[in-house]
Amino acid sequence: MGRAGRRLPALAAVFYGALAALVLLGVRDVLFLYEENRCSMTYMYEYPEYLKIKLPKKTARRYPAYELYLYGEGNYAEENKNLLLTGIPVLFLPGNAGSYKQVRSLGSIALRKAEDVDFKYHFNFFSVNFNEELVALYGGSLQRQTKFVHECIKVILKLYRDREFAPTSVAIVGHSMGGLVARALLTLKNFKPGLINLLITQATPHVAPVMPLDKYLTDFYTAVNNHWILKAQDLRNLTTLSVAGGFRDYQVRSGLAFLPRLSQHDSALSVVSSAVPRAWASTDHLSIVWCKELILATIRAFFDLIDENTRQITEDPKKRMSVLHHHFVRHPAKTFEENPELFTELTGAFMWIPVKASKWTYSVYNDSDGKYFTFPLASHRKSYSHVYCENSMLDTSSWIYGCMNSNSSTCLEATDLSWRAELLPTTKVVILKLQDYTSLSHIVIQVPPTVGNKYTLDCEFFKQDSRTVQLPVTHLFSFGLSSSKILLNSTGLLYNVQLQHFNRIYQAFKIYIESHCQSLKERKPSVYRLHVPWSHEDSITVAKVPSFMEISAKLHIAQPQNDSRVPELNIYSSSDCQYEVILKTSVLQVLGQIIRFHASALPVYVVSNIFLTYGGQLSTLMSTGQCSDFPLELVRTAKPYKVEPLISIVVFLQGFNWFREIWESLSLPEVDAAVLSSQDAWFPLVSLILFLFGTGIAYWSGVFFSTSLRLFSSLWLTLIRPTVLQKDNKLITPRRLCGVLSLAVVSWTTCGAFAVFIIYLQYLFKVIKLHVNIRAEQNMLNGDSDCSKETSQNSSIYAVKNQSSTDSTVKATQSLSNSTTIAEAVNSLKMHVTILNLFTWIVLLNLPSLIYWLKNLRYSVRLDPDPCRSTAIILVCILEILMNSSTSEVKSSKLLKIAAKVPLPLSVAMLAFGRMHLYKVPHFVTLSLLLHVLCCIV
Repeated sequence: MGRAGRRLPALAAVFYGALAALVLLGVRDVLFLYEENRCSMTYMYEYPEYLKIKLPKKTARRYPAYELYLYGEGNYAEENKNLLLTGIPVLFLPGNAGSYKQVRSLGSIALRKAEDVDFKYHFNFFSVNFNEELVALYGGSLQRQTKFVHECIKVILKLYRDREFAPTSVAIVGHSMGGLVARALLTLKNFKPGLINLLITQATPHVAPVMPLDKYLTDFYTAVNNHWILKAQDLRNLTTLSVAGGFRDYQVRSGLAFLPRLSQHDSALSVVSSAVPRAWASTDHLSIVWCKELILATIRAFFDLIDENTRQITEDPKKRMSVLHHHFVRHPAKTFEENPELFTELTGAFMWIPVKASKWTYSVYNDSDGKYFTFPLASHRKSYSHVYCENSMLDTSSWIYGCMNSNSSTCLEATDLSWRAELLPTTKVVILKLQDYTSLSHIVIQVPPTVGNKYTLDCEFFKQDSRTVQLPVTHLFSFGLSSSKILLNSTGLLYNVQLQHFNRIYQAFKIYIESHCQSLKERKPSVYRLHVPWSHEDSITVAKVPSFMEISAKLHIAQPQNDSRVPELNIYSSSDCQYEVILKTSVLQVLGQIIRFHASALPVYVVSNIFLTYGGQLSTLMSTGQCSDFPLELVRTAKPYKVEPLISIVVFLQGFNWFREIWESLSLPEVDAAVLSSQDAWFPLVSLILFLFGTGIAYWSGVFFSTSLRLFSSLWLTLIRPTVLQKDNKLITPRRLCGVLSLAVVSWTTCGAFAVFIIYLQYLFKVIKLHVNIRAEQNMLNGDSDCSKETSQNSSIYAVKNQSSTDSTVKATQSLSNSTTIAEAVNSLKMHVTILNLFTWIVLLNLPSLIYWLKNLRYSVRLDPDPCRSTAIILVCILEILMNSSTSEVKSSKLLKIAAKVPLPLSVAMLAFGRMHLYKVPHFVTLSLLLHVLCCIV
């Protein structure tokens, strides 16, 4: 091999190593580089107890692995042991591998809240034990869980029969997949929608499964989402709140937790925990069930939802949505009131002080006299468009009013503008557009007498244009080398920085905010809010002044096509301070966004690359009679231009009605890229990037696989004496046939993935054994060659030429025969390694159903339904033949030409239809391997 030939593998290794490193950087950003956990832990004041509810015999017999529990603590738990319940029922549904004991945070906080109101109202929290099933990875039990929950609801409501305030419905809180199970209740034929009137989901992937590993999972999602879209009008009496965890939750990205758009009617609400008032914290997938700030918001909402007449959750959908908006979207720093009084009398012996200035600050400390500060609006309407006021006293009392048509120095009756306020971490603020309040003559700020409290009030009038600054975001391909910068010489209290052209999910930026102040006096902290107008996914950061702060800016939801609003950076500033804002593209976070949104599709791209390499090896075998090495063939064959253009053309043509009609007439499924585009989770270069990432992973997984085989074979050689290479002409023997039949029976009667795993281990053993025998034969061949040379030299010295010549000829003939056998075995080994590498990914994709089966083995020996039973039987038959085959049989086959060309169209089909349906990948691989088997036979 020349210098250029040696340089090519080295360059390929570096290139694919760089691609694999980019994948690792993206994974690192998703798994480790997020904000610190700002949630407080929820603690129980008394020992938690879980009272098992006895189920009807028929239900218990039908669902032996599932149970229903009632949560309690201390005296409350003792009182409820006789099940004479008088509270409001709430049912908690755990998610993937979740425990029924996760209800304790909700139950404990609700119990403390009930004690505060002397048990005038209280909640009974029930929880379902789903045996910690892995329903996010195996969808076969989702329908069974849904039916069991229906039975539980009926059992719970029976417990309240003949009570004075007997409930007719149950509120449900579902964590992770438990929220999806709750939504699926409405798809049951005999389910009455009135049985649930409130559903709160925590980190539930509503849009699509995180990993679509089997058909039952994707079909379940399709049925639930289609029902909620088509029957949206019938669901208006059900109020639904979905809370996502934000960027800390790397298991379920928040975009999946937003309810599908077509089902977002007036009674559905989706928020990210970082935007929830009084929480303002991102949560990971588990902490969302115990995050004290979120649990408090949930329990406060529950108590505000109670109807005083029925002592149950209100039947009024508008009130339910008002309460949820109050606690989860915009909190005015006031206790919720369903119908607040429009007018308020301003009474008390307070001093009335007029304020004519456009900017005003007042500090309160031990003020024994109450005051009313009045701001006349007539003098400000021509010069200013808005008024902004903030109050650092975070109590729930009213503090700002609007006075109508007052010509005197006092105002006896006013409208309460405190309901227009918004609570922030360090202050409560009001922004009023003067044009919307033409009937108001004055703004009145109330300062009640205070003892020991210190707080500050600020107000200013301003023009909106003077406080709005446009900041174009840097281009994606600037790679952080360029930046956008603005300087705010703050004389005001509020600035809005509009982030122009920030609307796609693959964009990610770092925003640096540096504050400088003229004097060193103590100042209130600044609040920076990244506001996304088309979804409730704001994030809030509090910073000292002066300070240097770094904020990450990235989206959970892309901008809808019909929405022209722009994300904003709201700066609640400190007066007389200078703020410098610098924005740069963050390459690492861009990689993180790609991994966050498309990591589940990476196995498809990896298998596609290995598949193309496998086809290339068959082509090389056909043309040269030799099987090429996996890394070299991957470099030569795995090219994105072979598969990507065709898929892009199909996606483009599907935009035309005539092509879509032809496509549907052929009963072909929709291309996954088109579906992702409709969900705003796709962009033109993402498939090319993912293909290159898949190539890098495939390359180094192949290198790792080959290296592991060498290590195992070396270990084998040191421990066990190898056998001689033997050519087995029989692909099928009675013993092998019995083995195939045994594994087929195992697949049919137990679990298909179990049979696949067994045949995989058997194949792995065969390949390692072949590798060991080849190395042993090569060592022997090298030894014979050295011995032959030595014999030839000795014979020339002692002149025993005739005998030496005969021995040398025999040994040369044997050596040539052995080298041919070894060369053929090496070719077979290369092909086996590629097939085994390909099959490794198939085993990994089927592993979740195997784990599920092992976990539930005590309840049932047979996995039912089994997503890979039929595929497993076919694979067992194929691999039993392949593991005993060699390339000599394949080279002489008439079908080799077809088998070598099939992997390319199957790779295209795999990428077209497998990105959102990972369970389809084994089907494409099985079809190609079946042709390989036919090549061995025909």
